[in-house]
Amino acid sequence: MSYTIRRLTRDDVDAYRAIRIEALTVSPQSYGTSPENFARRSMESLRQQMEQMAFFGAVDATGALAGIVAYGRDVGERESHRGWLMQVYVKPSLRGSGAALALMDAAVEHARTEVIQVHLMVGAHNAPAIRLYEKAGFKTYGTDPRCLYVNGRYIDEHMMVRLLDREPVQPQGTTESDKHV
Repeated sequence: MSYTIRRLTRDDVDAYRAIRIEALTVSPQSYGTSPENFARRSMESLRQQMEQMAFFGAVDATGALAGIVAYGRDVGERESHRGWLMQVYVKPSLRGSGAALALMDAAVEHARTEVIQVHLMVGAHNAPAIRLYEKAGFKTYGTDPRCLYVNGRYIDEHMMVRLLDREPVQPQGTTESDKHV
C-alpha cells in the first residue's frame, strides 16, 4: 500500500484522536496512558498539544491517517538539547511498507533543527519496535524496570537515544549509494 508522510496540524485533530485511541486500545502495554483517559481530553487540549509539539502522519492511498509519531523538545534550562519521540503507531495495513521508518525519519529530521539528541522509550517485550528503532539509528542505553503497570502486569522499558551530533556528515555531492562503494 502506498503512503505519504506529512506534518499534522490542528486541523487533523479528529483523525489524530481516532488513531491515538486505536493505538491505545490495540497496544495498551506500549503506552503510558489508557484509551479511556485519553478519550476524556478535550479537542481543544489536543489542538494545543498539536501546536506545541510536532506530529507527523502517514497518510494512506485513501487519504486516511494510518500512522503517527510525535516529537517534543525538553524545555528545561539544562535539557533543551534533548528531544523525545513518542506515540509511534502504524495501522496493520501499512506495517511492512516502510511507513514506520519514514515517520521516524521525518521526526528525526525535524528534531535535527532543534536538538542534538533524540530519545525514546520502548517496551522491552516489543521486539519489532526495537528493531525499527535500531534501524532508525537508535541505541539502547538502559532499561527502566517496571516502568509501566498495565492490566496487572509490570512492563520494563528500554531507553534509546540517537546522537545527532555524532553522526558522520555526508560530503556535498555524494549520495547514499556512494557511501557503500
